[in-house]
Amino acid sequence: MARPALGLVIVGLGASLAPLDIAVNVALPAITGHFGLTLGDVQWLVICYVLVYGSLMLVCGKLGDLFGHRLIFQIGLGISVVGCAACAAAPDWPLFLWARAGQGVGTALALSCTPALATSLFPESQRTKALAGFASSMALAAAVGPFLGGVLVELWGWPAVYWVRVPIALLALALSALLPSPKRQSRPFDALGALLLAACMSALLLSLVFSQRKEVPGLWALALFVAALAVLMAYVRRANRVAEPIIRPSLFADARFTIPNLLNVLANLAGFAILLLTPYYLVNVLKLSALLTGVVLAMAFAGSLTGAPLSAFLVRRIGQRPTAFAGVACVGLGLLPLGFTGAGTPVVVVALLLILEGVGQGLLTVAYTDIVTETLPPRDRGVAGSLALLTRTLGVVGGASVLTALHAYGAGGLTGIDGFLAGYRFAFTVAGGGLLVALALSCAVPRVWFAAR
Repeated sequence: MARPALGLVIVGLGASLAPLDIAVNVALPAITGHFGLTLGDVQWLVICYVLVYGSLMLVCGKLGDLFGHRLIFQIGLGISVVGCAACAAAPDWPLFLWARAGQGVGTALALSCTPALATSLFPESQRTKALAGFASSMALAAAVGPFLGGVLVELWGWPAVYWVRVPIALLALALSALLPSPKRQSRPFDALGALLLAACMSALLLSLVFSQRKEVPGLWALALFVAALAVLMAYVRRANRVAEPIIRPSLFADARFTIPNLLNVLANLAGFAILLLTPYYLVNVLKLSALLTGVVLAMAFAGSLTGAPLSAFLVRRIGQRPTAFAGVACVGLGLLPLGFTGAGTPVVVVALLLILEGVGQGLLTVAYTDIVTETLPPRDRGVAGSLALLTRTLGVVGGASVLTALHAYGAGGLTGIDGFLAGYRFAFTVAGGGLLVALALSCAVPRVWFAAR
């Protein structure tokens, strides 16, 4: 593209629709009151959205490879416009959930192709620079989301957190005509394989969701997990027999590819503790106002904004794998000390640890995505980008389950602030320490992180 920076802005604008969904968390109390819901009911607002776009991510990435990333990106933006408008105007809760699922379809289509679109704007030698710009736009949108949500709900009510994304999507859709549009590839689409893969991801994500819901029998979560494994085995058999599978299972036979994927899942799982538990710590233990809480939490995203371009620099100097290793290490080293904080911990110390964790996420995201992008052939850039996004989603959804259980175990039956703080410390100690242990164990596999360039 003649002006790749402009193209990156367009891609980032479309991709921002996903991280801006954080604004919905601010609107949850208002949505609960409007529809007369219980806390258990309103959680389906998040579940159905994540379930839909997470299960479709790889399939949509493949569609982009076959039919053109720009076309799939544009279709996704169009569906997102309809989905967001339908959520804002939904007259009742069932229709709202259907609209929310539609929004998930739009997110899967648009978001899955954004890393591939970003890298297509620049020469191959500047691929890491493109991925860093893309990661920075996602981090910026995530940082803005909570503040934007608070302002919108305060001024115009909860529908505004959906209405605001309609003009953003329309603007990205209008400008997307400027993006490059490669010719359609004459390769077959494995519809049955896509169905099996989507069913596997749906069952896996739903099992993770059910495992954290007390009203759902634990046997259901286990049955869904077993079903996910069974469908995965069916997909592997199918993929080994067709010429053009959605993603080749043989890729994961190489530990140098599989381990970075697993560590990205674990890093996002551990890092989700900040969004899940730290807001309560800042408000109830450190007694910060809502505004200051938002400012402190934004430090993690500010760290990601710094880590993404730093990662592009380090990849050129020391390589992808050492940079990804440093990213995982920074995430763990940022989280572990939070397990030793208390009521007397200075806010600035907490903020610095959040920044360190955010820098780690920025380093890891760019370097890891570059590893995946380089491993898969250029014609599968959509699958590569969507795989990088999917492992992050698996980590976040898994984190909601695992971290909730760790917090409950750490509380040990205590109630009130003492119980919360005990659980908080335990969860962060296990999350940060466990991530560092997993990273150390991965070093036993030769050439995973420090192979010759």
